Amino acid sequence: MTQRTEAKNVLVVDVGGTHVKILASGKNAPRKFVSGANLTPARMVSGVKQLAGEWQFDCVTIGYPGPVIRGRIASEPHNLGAGWLGFDFEAEFGCPVRLINDAAMQALGSYEGGRMLFLGLGTGLGSALVLEGIVQPTELAHLPYRKGTFEDYVGLRGLKRLGRKKWRACVMDAVSRLIAALEPEYVVLGGGNVKELKELPQGCRAGTNAAAFRGGFRLWEQPNLTAPPFNPAAGPPAAGQS
Repeated sequence: MTQRTEAKNVLVVDVGGTHVKILASGKNAPRKFVSGANLTPARMVSGVKQLAGEWQFDCVTIGYPGPVIRGRIASEPHNLGAGWLGFDFEAEFGCPVRLINDAAMQALGSYEGGRMLFLGLGTGLGSALVLEGIVQPTELAHLPYRKGTFEDYVGLRGLKRLGRKKWRACVMDAVSRLIAALEPEYVVLGGGNVKELKELPQGCRAGTNAAAFRGGFRLWEQPNLTAPPFNPAAGPPAAGQS
């Protein structure tokens, strides 16, 4: 949906590679269930409805772990089941639904002004820039880094393969490279694996668990908060495209 709604009760759904977390307007404690490689969109919706139980809501924000262009999923997720492209979430939930990249949603909830870079250390590597209040999703995770990609080294696979000490060194190095390239005024590190860091890289602060939900609520409070995703690996658009 592109129209602004006057709905008061928002259900925010944060879809991750290991868990789906939900929170509704006026509630204090999020609820969650296990996701994983077999989670299809139909199973996600069914699980959310069951978990929400008595919660009342009249619109939904979904934070999706992949590119979202103009409110539509642009590719299948790397760490979940198939069937997300073209899935009709509004029909299944029976109410207006807004989709946003999951890192962009947490970035929106973490934003405190200026030029901010958000990096999510979770199953993969989420990323987004916020420029003067406008969220610009990015796909930095799959850019080349060492013998693979950034995600291969600082995502969950990298943590398991390298061990904490080497993984922490990779995080420090990767963050410093991205800061040098993008020149943010400050960086927020979110995601479940931030707790694995002994110290934060210079210029960074840790995000909070509540930031993703706050971003999901903000998406309905203020229109035009997101821009189309920028993929630096794809290069500039062709002539006549925007």
